[in-house]
Amino acid sequence: MVKVPADRPIRSGNGSVPDGGPITRERILTAALAIIDGDGIDALSMRRLGKALGRDPMTLYRHAPNKAALLDAVAESVLDQLEVDTDDGDWATQLREVARGFRRLALDHPHVVPLLVTRPLSTPLGLRPLGTLRPLEKILSLLTRAGFTGTDALHIYRALFGFLHGHVLNELQEIVERPDEHDDLLRLGLHRLPIGEFPLLRGLAPVLASYDGAAELERGLDILITGLAATLPHPDSPAPAVS
Repeated sequence: MVKVPADRPIRSGNGSVPDGGPITRERILTAALAIIDGDGIDALSMRRLGKALGRDPMTLYRHAPNKAALLDAVAESVLDQLEVDTDDGDWATQLREVARGFRRLALDHPHVVPLLVTRPLSTPLGLRPLGTLRPLEKILSLLTRAGFTGTDALHIYRALFGFLHGHVLNELQEIVERPDEHDDLLRLGLHRLPIGEFPLLRGLAPVLASYDGAAELERGLDILITGLAATLPHPDSPAPAVS
């Protein structure tokens, strides 16, 4: 079930609050998420949502003034499930847990990923739904409590989620041409590439065919977090030697 505060109404882009009613926010968002999970964002409409809830679609506009507000609320409800322990003294381990949690949400709700990754980019930061900004605020809190400056904490957040968004999009869009084919070149369709132009890519067919999203995530986090720890100044780290 979607985890959402039952007393928080769905707000429109201009900040107005719809009238109350017997249909709760939690019920609306649970039904909306079920439609998106099953058939994608484009399948969600007030008419279909009303049918799923057994209500006249017009009554739903009192709770969600438009589809954009509804989509924002769905994104908030999903991200509300992303846990960030701001008191964890081991910032690197906590960032790994956040990354794993985000990947789990993406795999559980693949049709929602555009609402979490690409849709926010079309909206200025200060105008985005508050629920979508809370993970950012919590991670900044985690990192500044660990001793990083606000600027470096923001740099770490951007590096982590830039990698994470790319990883999730890549993992969800991994498509093979012939799933039942045992030959890796044929399975991935790499036999179509001219061998003279793409020898390295063709040679990596066994690696590409054995793609493991969880393992790829961990390897990427190893590289990212090790690099951040080595290059960013931190109060607990010795000062760099001066030549």
